[in-house]
Amino acid sequence: MFPALETEVKQETLPDPYEDFMYHHLQYYGYFKGHRGSLPTSATHQHVWKNNPRYLLSGSFGERQGMIPDPLQKEKLLWPTCISSPVHRQIEAVSRDSLMLSSPLLKSRQLLHDEFGEVNPCLREPRDLFTFFSSSGPLQAPRWPIECEVIKENLHHIEWVPPEPEYFYQPTGNEKLPEIVGEEKGTVVFQLDSVPTEGSYFTSSRVGGKRGIIKELAVTLQGPEDKTLLFESRFESGNLQKAVRVDTYEYELTLRTDLYTNKHTQWFYFRVQNTRKDATYRFTIVNLLKPKSLYTIGMKPLMYSQLDAKTHNIGWRREGNEIRYYKNNRDDGQRAFYCLTWTIQFPHDQDTCFFAHFYPYTYTDLQCYLLSVANNPVQSQFCKLRTLCRSLAGNTVYLLTITNPSRTPQEAAAKKAVVLSARVHPGESNGSWIMKGFLDFILSNSPDAQLLRDIFVFKVVPMLNPDGVIVGNYRCSLAGRDLNRHYKTILKESFPCIWYTRNMIRRLLEEREVLLYCDFHGHSRKNNIFLYGCNNNDRKYWLHERVFPLMLSKNAPDKFSFHSCNFKVQKCKEGTGRVVMWRMGILNSYTMESTFGGSTLGNKRDTHFTTEDLKSLGYHVCDTLLDFCDPDRTKFMQCLTELKELLQQEIHKKFNELGQDMDLEGSWSDICLSDIESSTSGSDSSLSDGLPVHLLNVADELNQKKKMYKKKKKKPLQTRKQRNEQYQKNNLMQELKLTEDALLQLHGRDKGTSLDPSKMTLILTKSKERLQTEKPRPTVSCSPKRSTNSSQEPAADMKSHWSRNRYPATKRGRAAMTVYPSLHIYTYP
Repeated sequence: MFPALETEVKQETLPDPYEDFMYHHLQYYGYFKGHRGSLPTSATHQHVWKNNPRYLLSGSFGERQGMIPDPLQKEKLLWPTCISSPVHRQIEAVSRDSLMLSSPLLKSRQLLHDEFGEVNPCLREPRDLFTFFSSSGPLQAPRWPIECEVIKENLHHIEWVPPEPEYFYQPTGNEKLPEIVGEEKGTVVFQLDSVPTEGSYFTSSRVGGKRGIIKELAVTLQGPEDKTLLFESRFESGNLQKAVRVDTYEYELTLRTDLYTNKHTQWFYFRVQNTRKDATYRFTIVNLLKPKSLYTIGMKPLMYSQLDAKTHNIGWRREGNEIRYYKNNRDDGQRAFYCLTWTIQFPHDQDTCFFAHFYPYTYTDLQCYLLSVANNPVQSQFCKLRTLCRSLAGNTVYLLTITNPSRTPQEAAAKKAVVLSARVHPGESNGSWIMKGFLDFILSNSPDAQLLRDIFVFKVVPMLNPDGVIVGNYRCSLAGRDLNRHYKTILKESFPCIWYTRNMIRRLLEEREVLLYCDFHGHSRKNNIFLYGCNNNDRKYWLHERVFPLMLSKNAPDKFSFHSCNFKVQKCKEGTGRVVMWRMGILNSYTMESTFGGSTLGNKRDTHFTTEDLKSLGYHVCDTLLDFCDPDRTKFMQCLTELKELLQQEIHKKFNELGQDMDLEGSWSDICLSDIESSTSGSDSSLSDGLPVHLLNVADELNQKKKMYKKKKKKPLQTRKQRNEQYQKNNLMQELKLTEDALLQLHGRDKGTSLDPSKMTLILTKSKERLQTEKPRPTVSCSPKRSTNSSQEPAADMKSHWSRNRYPATKRGRAAMTVYPSLHIYTYP
């Protein structure tokens, strides 16, 4: 293509031992394609690949092959770039890169030239493990357990904010409590087959779930006059196991438990078709497990009409009348069930409608959002998308690193970190909407967002439990366990999402200070939004963990309730992300709880939250971070003063309730804060279920291996000072033993006979000589790599092996060391 350059290459190409070594080394590790026509990898071409979106986004999800599939296509696309203006500079770059054209190193993309053009190839920075998105191809299809049937339909709901506030339902007292009759007196119109429950466990997954033809689970309509509703839930995040028709317009619904468990029925999301406009329908969910619910204090279900979305651009809205939450008249012999019933009138005939516990936010919704970020030329400069790990089913767990590029290494190292995560509980979709609001703001061009990116490194895991989100679970992963009780797990293969998250944060703590950790959740019993934190026992930072929540309540007074916050660390919550990160050293470690209902505060009192309300809280988190880190500490100190006053009031209130009087002047700050606060509420799974049966042996084996490793662990190397002290101790023990032997020799004498001191000295000397002749003096082993610095202090981990009063005889004997000059013979330089 360029004859002059080829001639120059032939003249300048010389064999290089380093190149030969790197060729064999990289070939061994599989970095070569095996054909000779590959394009050279140089700094110029790396720049082209990194900055051309055609190459950055080409390839399918999870593909490990090259971003440019064909070598000829590479030449066709890249060479014109190399000869663009300024011509002289580019020709020099091509000439420099051409040194590699006839070299076997063409097979590698891992080598770079230095900026001076010398032939000193070095390894480039690792490329992303996966090319995440394709600008032209489809997204990564979700992977389902092989037991799950999945319909081949793509569902999409528009985002919409109601123009008027949606108020809580006000009970009239005349609501009907329908008696549950079951399928014995009704007709089953929808039922899932072979749903994996307790006793079974996840084995494998595939795109599309179960193999074979998808069955039609809904009943077949007998004609246009048949008014039977057609139910469906075999789509992403859907949850409905059975529907029984008990009257013309009345249905009993059974929710599917979390896969591989027999509990956690709260989240519902299903579709109905063949609706009638003028009829009043009643739906009753019959197998809920929580005795308390926001439905008892006015919360309404959500409904979505496809015809309204198409014709009027109306999305999810709160609907329902005669709403009651009550105890079921049936149980399974071990636990009670609760019912939720409501009536509704559909807006259109022959419509397709959806019902949900809360605004759905699926794994596909997240991927679409991340695709828009990856394709945005501005946002992609300061938001780096990576794969944290693969879930149990093989779905990608994404990690976003958000920060502005630093001008110097010192500036980059000085940045503090903020870690945010969401959806460890898949049925708490409110966490995703708060996360979306946070990402919308922090990725914007707002001056405040730019300032935050300048001073912080944000690590964001937007969906910790993608498997649970996909299959429509409420709390668990496909391991059948609540991930937010297993952050201390050692089972990486069974709980990869939280294991890798904890490991990522541990590495981050080694690099920089983590100012704040917050995990976004949903709450099923309380209204408003609030935080759970951890009381700090360090008097230096007393009450500091409460400053951020108090500031947030001032920035969002109509949504966030500081009085609902709790900072007690319960034993049953030791495995949660909040407590584990706090134990790792993050002072401001929180769980943010956002209600499924709405607000009881300010202007939003007695109204439901919309998605816009939740997204606005993500903005308020950013705003509060700026207040919290303001160099002017006025706001911070004001909050601390206010917190002390609130705490005094709380203590007085507690003592008044107990009927006790106490003078708190000077001593009130010494009271344990955990004694004042009640335990956190709202979770029926506060107690961990432990590991599934099939994982118990795995955990035992890992624990045994850890114990064996600790036993086999070599003793740490000792300093010269420690070796001398040990040697002195051994010699003193020998002298004491000699003394005891001498006394035993005199044991046969009469008690009244005195011992001549000269004879005593003679006996000790003979015993000592006999010991030296019979047994060689012990020597202290020494590492050949020991330090030659005589003033070196023992390392911290070594000091811990030496307690202060472990060898009192040694300390007593050190003052008389001049009596035994031989003690200093075996010291080391």
